[in-house]
This record gives sequence, structure tokens and C-alpha cells, in this order.
Amino acid sequence: MDSVEGLQALYEYRDFEHFIEVFMLTSSALERAEDFRQIVVEYAEEAAAHGAVYLEAIFSLGLWRGLDSDEVFSGVCDGAAEARERFGIEIRLTPDIARVYSLDEAFETVRYAIKYRDRGVVGVGLGGPEAEHPPEPYAPAFELARSEGLASVPHAGEHAGPSSIRGALEALGARRIRHGIRAVEDPVLLQELADRRIVLDVCPISNVRTRVVPSLHKHPLPQLVAAGAICSISTDDPAMFDTDLSKDYAAAYELGVGPQSSYEAGLEGALCGEPTRARLREVGEAFDWEVVSPAGVEVP
Repeated sequence: MDSVEGLQALYEYRDFEHFIEVFMLTSSALERAEDFRQIVVEYAEEAAAHGAVYLEAIFSLGLWRGLDSDEVFSGVCDGAAEARERFGIEIRLTPDIARVYSLDEAFETVRYAIKYRDRGVVGVGLGGPEAEHPPEPYAPAFELARSEGLASVPHAGEHAGPSSIRGALEALGARRIRHGIRAVEDPVLLQELADRRIVLDVCPISNVRTRVVPSLHKHPLPQLVAAGAICSISTDDPAMFDTDLSKDYAAAYELGVGPQSSYEAGLEGALCGEPTRARLREVGEAFDWEVVSPAGVEVP
């Protein structure tokens, strides 16, 4: 890009495939452990400024670029430790298996996740071009992850329909679903998600940016909540979608979902240990939710 305008236009995504292209272009700037440490620390500082006390961060190994997996994991883990010391924010880590990975590459991701469990890795996700790559082929890798105590937290039900969510539940043993918004297309599945208390990490602004939904006011979050689904509010990839926690919470508020219920849903789905969960529960119980309103925060 040779101008500010041109750079801004790059982030006006035509569709999800265009987003993936831009994501791969921008993420290619990250190469060394120090790069990954820095990006975790800087995001933690920003999130703390919006009131975050706990984060579960998603990252990708960049195997398609030949990155050293220890460089990626050690950098991210160092960043999480520094963020705790500097900003008092707890971070847990959930590396993604990219849907373009072979099964061998998926196993490599899981093996490194196991290796770094004692440094805050708590789960394994599945991300990338969902419509073209269903979850079922990755079942053996997720079976290994679960056998080693790592939770299954795949993306599903964003750019593919209910069958993707069903596959994530049945083939991958999903404990939580990133997005999951297209469950509204299958009332039986939606009721199962509610009955099983499978938390959906809903990202309203991301869904608009990637054109999964045509506008914020047509977002299915209200239907999900009305059906009893437990929905946390997340930012997806804030730098890529020009969002932050305040903006996404404001978007949810416009859709009728308040901050307290979003916090409680996030706590229910959190993958942290009981001591951290107890502390987060105390934070929520002590907070004066009556004086908090995201109204007035500009939703892009």
C-alpha cells in the first residue's frame, strides 16, 4: 500500500476469504519470539484499559511459513507472564490448528500445546476457512489434546452452517464454540447447546466485518440468548476488525445483552483452574454493574 487510504481500504473485507488473505499478509510480519511476546503484552495493556481481568488468547503457529514452533510458543508464553506482572491480567492460551493444516501438522500443534501446558496453554482450537474444511478430519488430533487435559475450543458455525457446529461437538468433543451463531438455523441443535451449556464466544463486530451478517441489527445474538444459549462476548481479532472490548460489549448491549450476563457467560466458559475462577467470580460479584453502561461507545 502506498497511502493511508490504501492501507485502510485493505481492511474493508469483501468476504471471509479476503480477510484470510489480509490476515496472512499482516501476520507475516511476526517472525521471532520477541515479536510474539510484544504483541501479547501490547494487547494485554489495551484490554486491561477496557476493564479486562482475564483473557484467553488465540494464536497460530505459522507452520505454512516455516516458523519455529518453540519461538512462537515461548514468545507468547513470555508475553502472558509479563502481562500478568505489569497489568495484573491473567492470560491463558489456546493455539489454533489452521484448517489448511495436514493431520500431521495438526498433531504437531497439539504436541507443542502439551509441551507448554505448564506455561498457560489450556486448550486447542480450530480456525481458518471453515466452509471448505469441515472439522471431522482433525478428530484424532483433538482426541490427543483432550487425553492430555487440553480443552477443545474450535471455531464453528460462522462461515459454515449447523453441520459444522455438530461436527465440532461430535468429532472434536468441543467444550466451547467460537462463534456458533449459525446454530439459529437448527432449533434442535440450538436447544442442545443450551441444554449442555456449551458457551458460544460471540463476536458481533467481527461477524459484520467479514459479512457473515449484513448488519449489526440483523445479528442473531438476541435469538441465541432467547433460546437459552450461553453467549460470551469476544473481539475475535481486534486489530484486524478495528474493534476492542468496549466496542463489542457496546454492540452486544445494542442487541439487548448486558455486560453482567456477558461476564458471567465468559466465566462459565473459562478454561482456568478453580483458584483463578474463584477470584474472577469474586471480581464479578463485587463489581457495581448498575453503574456500567456501554451506551455512548461508538460501534463502527
